[in-house]
Amino acid sequence: MATSSEMLVLSLTAASIGTVHTLLGPDHSIPFVAMSRAGNWSARRTLWVTAGCGLGHVAGSVLIGFLGLALGVAVMKLEAFESLRGDTAAWMLIAFGLAYLTWGIVQAVRNLPHAHSHSHADGTVHGHPHPYDAAHRHLHAVDQAEGAAPGAAVASVWTPWLLFLVFVFGPCEPLIPLLMYPAAKASPWAVAAVVAAFTVATVATMTLTVMVMRFGVSFLHLPQLGRFRHAFAGLAILVCGVLVKYGL
Repeated sequence: MATSSEMLVLSLTAASIGTVHTLLGPDHSIPFVAMSRAGNWSARRTLWVTAGCGLGHVAGSVLIGFLGLALGVAVMKLEAFESLRGDTAAWMLIAFGLAYLTWGIVQAVRNLPHAHSHSHADGTVHGHPHPYDAAHRHLHAVDQAEGAAPGAAVASVWTPWLLFLVFVFGPCEPLIPLLMYPAAKASPWAVAAVVAAFTVATVATMTLTVMVMRFGVSFLHLPQLGRFRHAFAGLAILVCGVLVKYGL
């Protein structure tokens, strides 16, 4: 049975490793900042999506660890399985980024500036250029025929769920070895302390990092590139996936 001092050391170690593990992984923050900026997410929504993905990220590895402990699976086998999960998550992130980049380019092309002419009662005709945007509603028949702007609202719904799926598959590599020591000493309270400390540290670090980065990015105003925001978000996620996969 682990002593109180051992539990404290284990908890502090788990919290420290969870924090460092999160800070060193660009995939733990950049995708959320990119999607928040591209989708015009509120601070509250960004916070909840990040925290939810962080919890899913840890929960996946906790479940694998508990199953391994219950079945008596060796540490090396669990770590090999976690490595496989890591490769899967990296490829999922790459696929997500590539798909979103492609979709973002299509949106940018469809949002090329164009002009509309308007006639007044006195016979005056004038035109004004603007990009096609979901927020811009034309008060004439052609707008009603075109309907809603392409895909932005739909993307805003499914992108958080895709990020959640990627993070559930993404392993917390340091957590499995951390669970083994207290489990070997048959100390369920120590196991619970390790899981709690690692979870709180990981989620807190993710949310804090994302919110700070989101605040910093909010000062960037590039209206000329606004229609490329989805493409830039997809590119950022794609780069994160490549970094995770190849450890660059």
